[in-house]
Amino acid sequence: MKKIQFFILAAMISIGFSACLKEDINPALGVVNPIATAEQIRAFYKGADVDLTVEKLSGSSKISGVIISDAVSKNVVPGNITLQNYGRGNVRGLTIELGATATHSFLVGDSVEVDLVGAKLTSKRGVLMLTGITADKIKKLASNATMTVKQITIAELAANFSNYEGTLVKVNADVKPTPVSGDTYSGDKGLNDGTSGNLKLHTEANAVFATSKIPASAAFAGIATYGADTTVKQLWMRNINDVSNASGPLYAGYPEDFESPDVSVKSSYAAANVALKTGSWLFDQALLGNTGGRDRFNAAGLQCVRMQQNLSTPAYLQMNYDLLSGATKVTFTYGIYYTDAGSTFRLEYSTNSGATWLPMGPDVTDAPNGSKGATYLMNIQGKVRFRINKLGLGTTGGSILNGRLCIEDFAVYQNL
Repeated sequence: MKKIQFFILAAMISIGFSACLKEDINPALGVVNPIATAEQIRAFYKGADVDLTVEKLSGSSKISGVIISDAVSKNVVPGNITLQNYGRGNVRGLTIELGATATHSFLVGDSVEVDLVGAKLTSKRGVLMLTGITADKIKKLASNATMTVKQITIAELAANFSNYEGTLVKVNADVKPTPVSGDTYSGDKGLNDGTSGNLKLHTEANAVFATSKIPASAAFAGIATYGADTTVKQLWMRNINDVSNASGPLYAGYPEDFESPDVSVKSSYAAANVALKTGSWLFDQALLGNTGGRDRFNAAGLQCVRMQQNLSTPAYLQMNYDLLSGATKVTFTYGIYYTDAGSTFRLEYSTNSGATWLPMGPDVTDAPNGSKGATYLMNIQGKVRFRINKLGLGTTGGSILNGRLCIEDFAVYQNL
């Protein structure tokens, strides 16, 4: 009996020991990810060049991402490729310097994998880039990959430029000074969206779209980068398709950011007129909100408009004054308050000083848990005013969604 027990115990120890050995050599355990992110690599730079080694990268030897620069359009430094990827919750970019005389066949939207062994991380005019890489160290994985474009205000971009340098961003902005007949993209054009911060739209003289007519205002997408030095913040469009929603210039004083007066002036939902920087607005079942993480005010701001929930009558955020040069575009951002249900609202306009109102486009029902931009294009001549009409659908429940709604950065563009 003792012999049997001994053999059973020995067998169990042997099995356990074998299991431990198998676990130690299991290739699925403790294997270092060979692919680094742009976020990881950028973090190595502390003001001096960094030679990238497998040891330095904690076992990684490559970076993968999507090429966001467009060599075909020629609005790029010759021989440079910019890619971006997602890591640690952030989208970040890096420029690869192949050399002015280097040739390559990589296109915007190509998904690639880059061998980092022997590369150096350096900074040139504030642009973080990889040197020591040749085209044969870049492997194309796929074409037409999805590219993330961050919509942002110039104030937010300027305040946190190092976070966006080398990535795709989009700003709704006026060109300053306002273009006159014959003005083109070529050179450096000032961009202004009514927020603080300076940004230049840069177009190389030999870019394919350099001689195209530039609009007075539009949504401009491109790669955020530095110009001659780190005091010059620029946006480099990739191609002419990076321009959308072209219109006349922004009205003076806009966008209405609802930052003044203080929330204490309008802290209840009761109907009242509020003197904002752009003029008098009616807040009917609406207030000024500044609750962090709940109200949806954009970066650099501290307040937004919050509209009431569960009403059977409409709630209004309404201009009490006319704009006299018509309108070609209206933009604003919107989102649900905190974790509320969605809601339904529409943009409306009046050309008879508020006597009657007409809808500008369909009802909107997709307010997110965050902020989303809305853009309306139009061709209204003469005087006009606008309002947000949040529909009174009743109490949320079943098929009815009628939560609180946040509105921020309301902008109107002239028709000149």
